[in-house]
Amino acid sequence: MTPIAQAALADATFADLPNHYRGKVRDNYDLPDGRRIIIASDRLSAFDRVLAAIPHKGQVLTQMARYWFDRTADICPNHVLEYPDPNVVVGRKLTILPVEIVVRDYLAGTTGTSILTLYKQGQRSMYGHVFPDGLRDNQRLPQPIITPTSKAFDAGHDAPLTPDEILAQGLLTEGQWETVSVYALALFARGQALAAERGLILVDTKYEFGTDAAGQILLADEIHTPDSSRYWMAETYPAKFAAGERPDSFDKDFVRSWVAGQVDPYVDPIPEIPADMIAATSQVYIQAFEAITGQAFEAPPADEPVLDRIRRNLAPYRG
Repeated sequence: MTPIAQAALADATFADLPNHYRGKVRDNYDLPDGRRIIIASDRLSAFDRVLAAIPHKGQVLTQMARYWFDRTADICPNHVLEYPDPNVVVGRKLTILPVEIVVRDYLAGTTGTSILTLYKQGQRSMYGHVFPDGLRDNQRLPQPIITPTSKAFDAGHDAPLTPDEILAQGLLTEGQWETVSVYALALFARGQALAAERGLILVDTKYEFGTDAAGQILLADEIHTPDSSRYWMAETYPAKFAAGERPDSFDKDFVRSWVAGQVDPYVDPIPEIPADMIAATSQVYIQAFEAITGQAFEAPPADEPVLDRIRRNLAPYRG
């Protein structure tokens, strides 16, 4: 059922909560006792800027991450403490490790750091792995691999890394690298297995890890959501691959593609996004949630603005 239309949550600023940090998508508050409140807004970010706000996006991402955190806690400890609101997770405050762990099982991707992009540029040695000639777009690899990148803070850009570079630059200790590698591959295997039960292929994903006050490594941020992962439809993948066509996926990039076709999004002002495009993108997020989790999306009541509901649910966290 299509959820009742509701105004999108573009901002989650609360003056009476401490230590506010506004990210591209999430608003964060650090409490004095070491907990962090993370509110997922509906902001849609691309081209290093916010393009629009997509109704229900923040709830979808929070609840899908919750689905996966619950199903992987036996593999790797995570930052989650509680969920006071459908858009909010309260977790342990972590020091985020400066390496983003990307796991890939297919020669795919469109960004400058994706292995398909680099492969088509002629590179055969990437991220500490050597690739043979003759691979095709979207071909499955012999086994999942880790392709780490630098974790770009303050609007910088990620850059490819090899394990040797990670250790030589002191980004991680040898023990930390071994731990996050084991965690990432095990998390990905669990993700692929559960996705397969839903008729989906988990193609690739990225993980963020951090350390708590005791130095323990925990999984942070989000896990296996449409914003951090690529999914394909398993039933149609073989025929699409054989025909050299793009595999069927949750195509949520209507807005990004439209903007790129109108202006130079890195330079020009962003034009107003058509309402029907925003609505279509919202529906794709909801479709992805239901397809991946097997659960029905519970739309919030239309009689209470999302911001007011969050404010009410966060009342116990005010000093």
